[in-house]
Amino acid sequence: MRALRILLILVVVLGGLFVIVDRVAVHFAEGEAADKLKATENLASTPDVDIKGFPFLTQVAGGSLDDVEVGIKDYEAATGKAGQTIRIDDLKADMKGVDFSGDYSSATAATATGTATISYAELLKTAKSEPTDVGLGVKARVVGLSDGGNGKIKVAVKVKGTVAGAIPVDQTVSVLSSVTVENDKVQVHADSLPAIGNLALAENRVRTITDFQQAIDRLPGGIQLDKVQAAPDGVKVSVKGSDVKLAG
Repeated sequence: MRALRILLILVVVLGGLFVIVDRVAVHFAEGEAADKLKATENLASTPDVDIKGFPFLTQVAGGSLDDVEVGIKDYEAATGKAGQTIRIDDLKADMKGVDFSGDYSSATAATATGTATISYAELLKTAKSEPTDVGLGVKARVVGLSDGGNGKIKVAVKVKGTVAGAIPVDQTVSVLSSVTVENDKVQVHADSLPAIGNLALAENRVRTITDFQQAIDRLPGGIQLDKVQAAPDGVKVSVKGSDVKLAG
């Protein structure tokens, strides 16, 4: 009985040591992966990397991690225009089946899904801020974006001018718009055109103001836009990808 008791104590102690060693190892690996990702993506701050699953060491022995979560607070995404970026808030991605090299210099996830937010202030930069002629002596520009409810964006349009050289027009009108993703572009499209008095403005001219799109290129690891929906603090974006590179 004494020998059995000693054996059980040893098992418990060794098990505890294994857990400690495992947690130390995963903490080290998370730090290494975060540093590599920061360098690879040229990030301003170090991202959060959380390696899921236990034990970690057995995953390392197999050369593949089951589940890795990555969080980037502020990511400056390219827009396809020279020198112009758009800030993406709280980009979070869940990487599955991550194969990596022994020194963590390269790591590739079989699949990835995630979410991010683009604030209305950032998206507003895409809309036309300069007054644009929409006909009949009237000029218009987008002055605000906000949540319109039910997944819609409310677009505020400032309309100003003098019709026929005599009738002054100066008002801000709102239009509910749908937001979609197509070919890595966030697209805003008015469901119907705003009513501006009884003026019969040309639809194609008005839509040059109300409708616009924002390209978002080169997201981390090659993930791509999937879906988008309006929310109180901005548009919520879903992302996905395959063979996503975390590093290397």
